[in-house]
Amino acid sequence: MMNNTYLYPYSSAEARDRNELSLWRESHKANIACRNAIEDAIRQSFDGMHLDKNCITPVLEEYGYKRTAWVLANTLHELKWDGRFGHANKQWAERACIPKDINHNSDFVVRSHPAVLDGFVTFYRKAVQALNLFGAEHCVGDRAEQDFTGKVLVLSPEALREQYWGQENQLWYARSGFGGEPHSSGRAVFATCLSDGETARWNREDFIGVLDDKFLPDWAREKLKELKTQEQTDAPTMGGMKMK
Repeated sequence: MMNNTYLYPYSSAEARDRNELSLWRESHKANIACRNAIEDAIRQSFDGMHLDKNCITPVLEEYGYKRTAWVLANTLHELKWDGRFGHANKQWAERACIPKDINHNSDFVVRSHPAVLDGFVTFYRKAVQALNLFGAEHCVGDRAEQDFTGKVLVLSPEALREQYWGQENQLWYARSGFGGEPHSSGRAVFATCLSDGETARWNREDFIGVLDDKFLPDWAREKLKELKTQEQTDAPTMGGMKMK
């Protein structure tokens, strides 16, 4: 059964300031439980020479991709001095923003042998790759300097519930909002999902970047064409001429 405890993204000190300690405590307990599940999976799947690649499955089924990644990345952060972890896995962990919590980060460090745990991390990364999600490698330009308005954006999986992880839910056409501008103090981006036409408000930081056109699927290209045609149809007129 899936553990649906909210993954709290702040430290205990921040939780105290935000009056959210109860949320932090429940999430911290789930982090520790996930660590224990990882250790059990490794213990049961390592024969002394090889780690069964399917050992990741029960952990993901119970704790999901996000919490499993949180626990693994935190472990590699805390053990970054250990040379038994591969360079690629260390780089992956560095991209995760785990808040510094001096008194608590060590509570959910996976205690399995680092060389074997490194294999588990690799299995996790391969499991995510198998989902075929869009990522930074599918985007173009400097995200920090780009105007998002009128472009197809890639929504980060972190902004979605895991049951909605899929390319079809990641592609959004940015219509308006101050968050579309790179140096605006506003963060809101109003966008339309290319798969189902849903319109929603997101924050600029929810998007990985602007999709490279060569990765735009045919179904999305057709929908984008429809949206742009609709925009032209709905544009206000003056003197019988469309206003730009």
